[in-house]
Amino acid sequence: MKIRLLLAGALLLAALPGFAEPSTVDRDILTRPLPGLNDEELQRFLRGRSLFRQSWVIAPASDTEVDGLGPLYNRIACISCHPRNGRGGAPSGPQERMQSMLVRLSVPGSPPRPHPVYGDQLNEEGIPGVAGEGRAEVHWQTQNMTLADGHVVELRIPELRFVELAYGNIGPVLVSPRVGPHVAGLGLLNAVDARTLAALAREPKTDGVTGQVNRLGRQRLAGRFGLKANTADLRGQIAGAFHGDMSITSPLFPRENCTPAQPACRKAPNGGQPELSAGQLDDITFYVAHLAPPPRRNTEVPEVKRGETLFTAFGCAACHRPTLHTGKSPHRLLDRRPFSPYTDLLLHDMGPALADNRPDHAASGRQWRTAPLWGIGMLAAINENVGFLHDGRARTIEEAILWHGGEGEAARRRYSEADAATRRDLIEFLNSL
Repeated sequence: MKIRLLLAGALLLAALPGFAEPSTVDRDILTRPLPGLNDEELQRFLRGRSLFRQSWVIAPASDTEVDGLGPLYNRIACISCHPRNGRGGAPSGPQERMQSMLVRLSVPGSPPRPHPVYGDQLNEEGIPGVAGEGRAEVHWQTQNMTLADGHVVELRIPELRFVELAYGNIGPVLVSPRVGPHVAGLGLLNAVDARTLAALAREPKTDGVTGQVNRLGRQRLAGRFGLKANTADLRGQIAGAFHGDMSITSPLFPRENCTPAQPACRKAPNGGQPELSAGQLDDITFYVAHLAPPPRRNTEVPEVKRGETLFTAFGCAACHRPTLHTGKSPHRLLDRRPFSPYTDLLLHDMGPALADNRPDHAASGRQWRTAPLWGIGMLAAINENVGFLHDGRARTIEEAILWHGGEGEAARRRYSEADAATRRDLIEFLNSL
């Protein structure tokens, strides 16, 4: 019976508009709900969608449900960093302001701590009467990599410079630029049981691949979300983004995002305590949790089939696991089902070239959570300014592959040593995800 239900769900997904294998990418493909929501669930999904797309306003305002933006913030809406629920990108140069990118901060030490003046995230914007913290300019350096057959790929490296700092010299600081990821399918990742992650970490692997669960706090919760898996669940991830990116307080983050060195920020009016209510947080979490994962495309194309075989043969699947299973979930559409995110949700050492040297809980400065690959082939069609890897440095999938080091070095080497046709087949497979 369970197998028949899963098959029926898969058939329903393919039968709905936009969920069959599309020949072109609908730019709203990542905004659709999982099929099977009942009327009550659909209304909850729509309430959450409104909050995700909502432009929050400065307090006090006539609409008290959506006021409380700032005093210091980066963007005014969730959708700003996740355009059409897709992935963001990095600025093209120092004159372009960050739109779907932010900068994490901490001061060196063990463990690292938030900057005493600027906190753990640079907030570039401020409400009237509160100066934004400053700007982070992205300056690109480039280097060429020559593959075994002579093909040359230009790679770019971001260099951050802080300008217009409003609260004094930033001093020695650890920085980590981050691009907003796409948000479809996150409810399935949230429902993976912690025991599954621990079992994945224990599995024997080859090519120097290990894999580690990021353990959080005294309870040693399993991290799943964030680029270093520093958040245990989707509700916490969403509340953290509201607090860090828009300075919207919630039951999980009840205090304004101000440091003692920012008196105007601390004295500014708020939009209530909390500004995002428990009910609103539940609705937006339900919305994100029930966004349907990206559909596969072109699965019967010969190049795609060959590329899928290469994906395993090159060693990519050791970290980007094609299939995971959810555990028990309070949401019936997420409960105990297989899905294909192409991640193991574990931390892996990606080598010095990608290191931000900023530890986070059990994650070292060289470790990153394996990025889910589902949807990677449609992201550029949704946002033409998309950037891959944590800081958006890779403009193409090929560039992202060639940045892999550490535990990804063997897979990168096999790709760089392959002929052009073989590399093209692998890219075609990734574009089908």
